[in-house]
Amino acid sequence: MRSTRHDWRRRKQRTSARNRGSRGLTLIETALATIIVGVGVLSIVVAQAAFHQQNVYSVQAATAARLGNEIRELTLSMPRHDPVTGKAYWGPEPSETTLDDFDDLDDFDGLIFSAELGNGPINSRREIIPNMNGWAQTILVDMVDVSNINQYYDVPEEPEDYPDDYVMRMTVIVTYQRPIDPEPLEITRVSWISPN
Repeated sequence: MRSTRHDWRRRKQRTSARNRGSRGLTLIETALATIIVGVGVLSIVVAQAAFHQQNVYSVQAATAARLGNEIRELTLSMPRHDPVTGKAYWGPEPSETTLDDFDDLDDFDGLIFSAELGNGPINSRREIIPNMNGWAQTILVDMVDVSNINQYYDVPEEPEDYPDDYVMRMTVIVTYQRPIDPEPLEITRVSWISPN
């Protein structure tokens, strides 16, 4: 009888130990698991948002570089001044009224091509690029010293007053304005010295 009672106690102890090991999660354990999973999901969402923002900026930067280089391609082989009137006019000559008439670099000084103005942005074939709402190309043409391109010359009023050693520096400022933006944001600035 003694062995039976002893066996019964051992079985009861084993059953109690098994029951203690297979019990469910407590409220604190469940709350901690929820917090850990929540932090993990939140970090994935934040990383995805940062990636999306970087991707949008990359697309804008690439588009802006393309628009700047379109003007560069357009003006690359043009002379500094009009082949007929020479240095008599800075900017378009009186007979040059359309973009197709522009035949020298100084004709482009101060021009803005944008969808909002209805004249751009333009490509190197002088065609308006479709579906470019909010984008604009602003062109600046400067006379700079041939040995120091950071020294600018004012445009003289008389052709004989032009400096002896100068080159033309072209700059295209590309801006973009989303519908929610109060003013355009400069995305890039492309500058080069004209070889002609």
